[in-house]
Amino acid sequence: MELVEVVYRITATFPAQEQYGLVSQMRRAAVSIPSNLAEGAARDGSREFARFLSIARGR
Repeated sequence: MELVEVVYRITATFPAQEQYGLVSQMRRAAVSIPSNLAEGAARDGSREFARFLSIARGR
């Protein structure tokens, strides 16, 4: 979650015209990492968890 907080702080300094472009994309990507980790941890079995770790890494 620290990554998400850092990304939100940094993107808050971006120009207003980037609010719905780059800022939105960066924030969604940052939130998606811990979301995938949490979803994978909630699944049954280490194979499914490994799959969600791979998704979180972007592979």
